[in-house]
Amino acid sequence: MGRAVVVTGGGRGVGRAVAERLLGGGDAVVVVETAPVPWLEPLAAAGRAAVVVGDAGEDAVAARAAEAAASLGTLRGWVNNAAVFRDAWLHEAGGAAVAELIRANLQPCLAGAGAAVRAFLAAGTGGAVVNVSSHQAQRAVGGALPYATAKAAVEGLTRALAVDYGPLGIRVNAVALGSIATERMDAVPDRAAFARRMRELHPLGRAGEGAEVADAVAYLLSDAASFVTGAVLPVDGGRAAQGPDPEARRLD
Repeated sequence: MGRAVVVTGGGRGVGRAVAERLLGGGDAVVVVETAPVPWLEPLAAAGRAAVVVGDAGEDAVAARAAEAAASLGTLRGWVNNAAVFRDAWLHEAGGAAVAELIRANLQPCLAGAGAAVRAFLAAGTGGAVVNVSSHQAQRAVGGALPYATAKAAVEGLTRALAVDYGPLGIRVNAVALGSIATERMDAVPDRAAFARRMRELHPLGRAGEGAEVADAVAYLLSDAASFVTGAVLPVDGGRAAQGPDPEARRLD
């Protein structure tokens, strides 16, 4: 049997690009999503893919994804991509509501990494986990405190997992994304103003493409990255490297 990889939030956007890249490379892929994924149905019928519908932050859902992957091949990779994009000001929302938003972004990485590690250890194969982070983990955007805090925790989790499980042949890395062109961006009403903002935010002068993220993730999952663990790879067009962020919002 070939290699199988789980991708959470793989039904659309960055997750879909990652899933398609891995499928194109010959891997079997299990997508965890909150709803059915019609574009995967032909591949599922051919035994090359599966969809697990549920909350990626639930341990039981992650366990089902690991089982589905084992039915398709040898589980060797896991991509924790599922996320919640919801901003909040702490003084308005309160601590409990903000903590819940942080949990909603961190918990899928905890559940996914836990299921992956258990499966790798049971199979005795080792494996690789890639967590999807953001430039905001190091450089917060105003008003996005819950997301920035959660992504900082994801990067700390990445390093801790690498230290704990590296001796057992398990590598854990992260990709820290800038703005990536997805369906969410397609809904922006003023496309010209949006494109101008992307040029300002990224030294490379544009938003990234899902395929560019997918290539980086595929590398970190591959044997070509066999001595890479505990790393956070920026895939952000230089956004985190430059100075003041024109997107930042401030309180008056």
